[in-house]
Amino acid sequence: MTTIRNHITLIGSIASDKRITQFENGSKVVRFDVTTDSEYRSNSGKIKTATEWHKVFAWGNIAGFIEKFGEKGKKVAIHGRLITRSYFSPDGIKRTITEVEIRHILGL
Repeated sequence: MTTIRNHITLIGSIASDKRITQFENGSKVVRFDVTTDSEYRSNSGKIKTATEWHKVFAWGNIAGFIEKFGEKGKKVAIHGRLITRSYFSPDGIKRTITEVEIRHILGL
């Protein structure tokens, strides 16, 4: 039996407006960016903050919850898994992207 070990937890802020797609069958997907911050000491000894941007998405009931209550700037904790997919850009170039599929979200 194989154990799936693809888990990620992020604590950060909703950093972009939600992009909601509704499909013909009524299901929805919501996409947005989350930022996380970490502190480090620079070579000069000063404490600095580094911000990372993460692309995230959610389906179904979680998408509906985020559509209603998720707003830019809100602090959140999300748990999910990493998904890597390929797509073609409008100019026909194949691109690859890694995103977090949200399985649980908590407003902080």
